[in-house]
Amino acid sequence: MLRGVLDDAAGQAWRALVAALVRETPDAERAAAAYARLFTLLAAETELGAAALVGDAWQTHLVGRLLDDDNPFSHKAERAPWSALGPALVAQVRTDLAALAICHRDGGAALFEATSRLTGRPAVAWDGFRPLDGAAANPARLRMMRRLHAAREWPPLARELAAYFASEGVGLFGRYRAFRWVRDGGAGRLEGVTSPDPVRLADLVDYELEREPVLENTRQFVAGGPANNVLLYGDRGTGKSSTIKALANEYAGSGLRLVEVAKDHLGDYPRILALLRGRRERFILFVDDLSFDEHETQYKALKAVLEGGLEARPDNVVLYATSNRRRLVVERFSDRQTDTLEDEVNPQEAAEEKLSLADRFGIHAPFLVPDQDRYLKVVDGLAAQFGLEVPREDLHRRALTWAQWHNGRSCRAARQFVDALRGEAVVRGASEAGSREPRPGAGSRASSRSRRR
Repeated sequence: MLRGVLDDAAGQAWRALVAALVRETPDAERAAAAYARLFTLLAAETELGAAALVGDAWQTHLVGRLLDDDNPFSHKAERAPWSALGPALVAQVRTDLAALAICHRDGGAALFEATSRLTGRPAVAWDGFRPLDGAAANPARLRMMRRLHAAREWPPLARELAAYFASEGVGLFGRYRAFRWVRDGGAGRLEGVTSPDPVRLADLVDYELEREPVLENTRQFVAGGPANNVLLYGDRGTGKSSTIKALANEYAGSGLRLVEVAKDHLGDYPRILALLRGRRERFILFVDDLSFDEHETQYKALKAVLEGGLEARPDNVVLYATSNRRRLVVERFSDRQTDTLEDEVNPQEAAEEKLSLADRFGIHAPFLVPDQDRYLKVVDGLAAQFGLEVPREDLHRRALTWAQWHNGRSCRAARQFVDALRGEAVVRGASEAGSREPRPGAGSRASSRSRRR
């Protein structure tokens, strides 16, 4: 049941090392090669990671794999109480936990000593690795890791492990709050985003009226009620994408997850939905900058996903898209001129097919370019957030100049302008601090002059 715990590269290297050590005639060369590979994998994971160590590097890796493993036990425990788990399932999990406890107990020290004795060559133990900052992102995860590390026997902890899955989730969805769909050759997979954009709703200045229907729809969705697909359309740099990311951060603690999907991967939507269906988390599929030229046909696949396909959209999935176009598909005057479409028997129907895509979104939220007063209001709000003390008249004058010389008036331009001011403040502060420090040797020369006088 838990064989996946040892089925990654580090687990395979560990198994190869143990196999080389316990052979009737131990194989020194294989043991040395396996130890070197395992050492390298654990060094990369630990030294370049931020998670705190619980035991040595191998023990930390093993316990983390156990908490991340997707298997029938973890999925059932996530969705049902302990009493609903079948006795055969529980018995097998306890048997597997007993075996994994042995793998955990025989950590770095035992393998280091055995490899050194067998090969006759000194080896470096992996109990001296240090993470980048030693901080754990999830306190509940760290507590469970420490609980397992401290326990001599693991089978009695099966129920605690089930409770952990019930409260924290399983696998990638328990460890990450945001994901992207990536392609590896012909196959696609979900990849957790380690450092998602931390923007929150409180960071967004103005546009409260435009965000309100999106916010209300998200509240209903997180609460378990029906929700609409949402299209946020309008001018560039007005906060459409930031609104979606801020909502995901706001409700991450309530089980909301964000999955970013590129327009070019629309054909993978059935597979993505199959992965998300039945999970306890609720997912926003996020498509940024969505639009189609007249020769592109991916919009037909998206129409089926939104509404109209044979397979119903899961209740725990909605789609939020941003676009600079309200209708998503390019419209041309020729679409309305039937005499110019000689090859199209029913040109009006062809035009309607393109326009019907936007109709599949239940909520349309317009984000339009701000006028001058609104742009300056956004600048004022951002400057206040970061504590910039700039005279208001000077701030507005420079903000308008920035908009004229850069990207025009938008929320993005306002943020870029304020970021430039913050950079100036950092440089100015460093320069002033440097001017206050005595130059090297200045104090000794002054003392010499004083003594000569």
